[in-house]
Amino acid sequence: MNENKPDLVQINEFLVAGLSVRTINSDEFNPGKAKLSKLWDDFFSTNMANSIPYRTPNSPIFGVYSNYSSDASDFYTVTAGVNISQEMGDLEFNTVAIQSGDYLVFRDKGLIPEIVIRTWGRIWEYFADDNAPQRRFGTDFELYVSTDEIAIYIGINNSH
Repeated sequence: MNENKPDLVQINEFLVAGLSVRTINSDEFNPGKAKLSKLWDDFFSTNMANSIPYRTPNSPIFGVYSNYSSDASDFYTVTAGVNISQEMGDLEFNTVAIQSGDYLVFRDKGLIPEIVIRTWGRIWEYFADDNAPQRRFGTDFELYVSTDEIAIYIGINNSH
Protein backbone atom coordinates (compact mmCIF):
# COMPACT_ATOMS: atom_id res chain seq x y z
CA MET A 1 0.00 0.00 0.00
CA ASN A 2 1.25 3.49 -0.81
CA GLU A 3 0.26 6.08 1.79
CA ASN A 4 2.59 8.77 0.43
CA LYS A 5 1.30 12.22 -0.38
CA PRO A 6 0.23 12.61 -3.99
CA ASP A 7 2.60 14.21 -6.51
CA LEU A 8 1.64 17.46 -8.25
CA VAL A 9 2.17 17.27 -12.02
CA GLN A 10 1.28 19.41 -15.04
CA ILE A 11 -0.48 17.57 -17.88
CA ASN A 12 -0.81 18.72 -21.48
CA GLU A 13 -4.02 17.85 -23.30
CA PHE A 14 -4.15 14.42 -24.94
CA LEU A 15 -6.87 12.20 -26.41
CA VAL A 16 -8.23 8.88 -25.19
CA ALA A 17 -10.70 6.77 -27.19
CA GLY A 18 -12.67 3.72 -26.10
CA LEU A 19 -15.97 2.57 -24.59
CA SER A 20 -17.96 4.88 -22.30
CA VAL A 21 -20.78 4.66 -19.77
CA ARG A 22 -22.56 7.31 -17.71
CA THR A 23 -22.95 6.46 -14.04
CA ILE A 24 -23.11 7.76 -10.48
CA ASN A 25 -21.24 6.50 -7.41
CA SER A 26 -24.43 5.51 -5.58
CA ASP A 27 -25.22 3.07 -8.44
CA GLU A 28 -21.68 1.68 -8.45
CA PHE A 29 -22.13 0.53 -4.84
CA ASN A 30 -25.27 -1.38 -5.87
CA PRO A 31 -24.41 -4.59 -7.78
CA GLY A 32 -27.77 -4.49 -9.57
CA LYS A 33 -27.12 -1.02 -10.99
CA ALA A 34 -23.31 -0.91 -11.32
CA LYS A 35 -22.04 -0.26 -14.85
CA LEU A 36 -18.27 0.02 -14.45
CA SER A 37 -17.49 -3.68 -14.05
CA LYS A 38 -19.42 -4.44 -17.26
CA LEU A 39 -17.61 -1.59 -19.06
CA TRP A 40 -14.23 -3.07 -18.15
CA ASP A 41 -15.37 -6.64 -18.89
CA ASP A 42 -16.54 -5.55 -22.36
CA PHE A 43 -13.33 -3.60 -22.98
CA PHE A 44 -11.03 -6.50 -22.09
CA SER A 45 -13.12 -9.43 -23.38
CA THR A 46 -13.16 -7.95 -26.89
CA ASN A 47 -9.45 -6.97 -26.83
CA MET A 48 -10.69 -3.49 -27.68
CA ALA A 49 -7.39 -1.75 -26.92
CA ASN A 50 -5.90 -3.29 -30.05
CA SER A 51 -8.81 -2.38 -32.34
CA ILE A 52 -9.00 1.37 -31.66
CA PRO A 53 -7.82 3.40 -34.69
CA TYR A 54 -4.86 5.79 -34.26
CA ARG A 55 -3.76 4.13 -31.01
CA THR A 56 -0.45 5.58 -29.88
CA PRO A 57 2.13 2.73 -29.93
CA ASN A 58 2.45 1.08 -26.51
CA SER A 59 -0.31 3.24 -25.03
CA PRO A 60 -1.26 2.09 -21.56
CA ILE A 61 -4.91 1.53 -20.65
CA PHE A 62 -6.79 4.55 -19.27
CA GLY A 63 -10.00 4.94 -17.32
CA VAL A 64 -11.10 8.54 -17.90
CA TYR A 65 -13.68 10.31 -15.72
CA SER A 66 -15.31 13.28 -17.48
CA ASN A 67 -18.54 15.21 -18.03
CA TYR A 68 -19.18 15.55 -14.30
CA SER A 69 -22.69 16.90 -13.66
CA SER A 70 -21.38 18.72 -10.59
CA ASP A 71 -19.08 16.83 -8.22
CA ALA A 72 -18.14 13.34 -7.00
CA SER A 73 -21.66 12.66 -5.75
CA ASP A 74 -23.38 13.29 -9.10
CA PHE A 75 -23.33 11.70 -12.57
CA TYR A 76 -20.14 11.39 -14.62
CA THR A 77 -18.90 9.53 -17.71
CA VAL A 78 -16.18 6.87 -17.61
CA THR A 79 -14.24 5.90 -20.73
CA ALA A 80 -12.10 2.75 -20.81
CA GLY A 81 -9.60 3.34 -23.57
CA VAL A 82 -6.17 4.11 -24.95
CA ASN A 83 -4.27 7.21 -26.02
CA ILE A 84 -4.83 8.08 -29.68
CA SER A 85 -2.69 10.26 -31.92
CA GLN A 86 -5.52 12.17 -33.60
CA GLU A 87 -9.23 12.85 -33.41
CA MET A 88 -11.33 10.27 -35.21
CA GLY A 89 -14.81 10.20 -36.61
CA ASP A 90 -15.39 6.55 -35.70
CA LEU A 91 -18.79 6.39 -34.02
CA GLU A 92 -17.98 2.98 -32.51
CA PHE A 93 -15.61 4.61 -30.00
CA ASN A 94 -15.98 7.64 -27.76
CA THR A 95 -13.15 10.17 -27.65
CA VAL A 96 -12.39 12.36 -24.65
CA ALA A 97 -9.74 15.08 -24.37
CA ILE A 98 -7.80 15.03 -21.11
CA GLN A 99 -7.73 18.66 -19.98
CA SER A 100 -4.42 20.48 -19.63
CA GLY A 101 -3.60 21.62 -16.13
CA ASP A 102 -2.52 20.61 -12.65
CA TYR A 103 -3.18 17.09 -11.42
CA LEU A 104 -2.46 15.29 -8.17
CA VAL A 105 -1.24 11.74 -8.78
CA PHE A 106 -2.13 8.96 -6.33
CA ARG A 107 -0.17 5.73 -6.89
CA ASP A 108 -0.49 2.19 -5.59
CA LYS A 109 0.70 -1.35 -6.32
CA GLY A 110 -1.04 -4.65 -5.72
CA LEU A 111 -3.92 -6.64 -7.12
CA ILE A 112 -6.41 -5.03 -9.48
CA PRO A 113 -9.26 -4.16 -8.78
CA GLU A 114 -8.41 -3.94 -5.06
CA ILE A 115 -5.79 -1.22 -5.57
CA VAL A 116 -8.22 0.82 -7.68
CA ILE A 117 -10.86 0.72 -4.94
CA ARG A 118 -8.28 1.40 -2.23
CA THR A 119 -6.74 4.33 -4.13
CA TRP A 120 -10.14 5.95 -4.77
CA GLY A 121 -10.79 5.61 -1.02
CA ARG A 122 -7.54 7.48 -0.35
CA ILE A 123 -8.55 10.15 -2.88
CA TRP A 124 -11.97 10.73 -1.29
CA GLU A 125 -10.35 10.89 2.15
CA TYR A 126 -7.66 13.31 0.92
CA PHE A 127 -10.17 15.72 -0.64
CA ALA A 128 -12.49 15.55 2.40
CA ASP A 129 -9.88 17.64 4.24
CA ASP A 130 -10.80 21.35 4.22
CA ASN A 131 -7.16 22.22 3.48
CA ALA A 132 -6.98 20.05 0.35
CA PRO A 133 -6.75 21.70 -3.07
CA GLN A 134 -10.07 22.15 -4.86
CA ARG A 135 -10.93 19.47 -7.41
CA ARG A 136 -11.67 20.76 -10.91
CA PHE A 137 -14.19 18.02 -11.88
CA GLY A 138 -13.15 18.42 -15.53
CA THR A 139 -11.22 15.25 -16.33
CA ASP A 140 -9.60 12.74 -13.98
CA PHE A 141 -8.01 9.51 -15.11
CA GLU A 142 -6.70 6.14 -14.04
CA LEU A 143 -3.50 5.10 -15.78
CA TYR A 144 -2.84 1.37 -15.60
CA VAL A 145 0.96 1.39 -15.40
CA SER A 146 1.15 -2.43 -15.38
CA THR A 147 -0.98 -5.41 -14.35
CA ASP A 148 -0.30 -4.58 -10.69
CA GLU A 149 0.29 -0.82 -10.61
CA ILE A 150 -2.02 2.17 -10.98
CA ALA A 151 -1.68 5.95 -10.98
CA ILE A 152 -4.86 8.01 -10.60
CA TYR A 153 -4.67 11.62 -11.76
CA ILE A 154 -7.11 14.08 -10.18
CA GLY A 155 -7.49 17.49 -11.81
CA ILE A 156 -7.24 20.41 -9.41
CA ASN A 157 -7.78 24.12 -9.80
CA ASN A 158 -4.60 26.03 -10.61
CA SER A 159 -2.20 25.69 -7.69
CA HIS A 160 0.23 28.42 -8.82
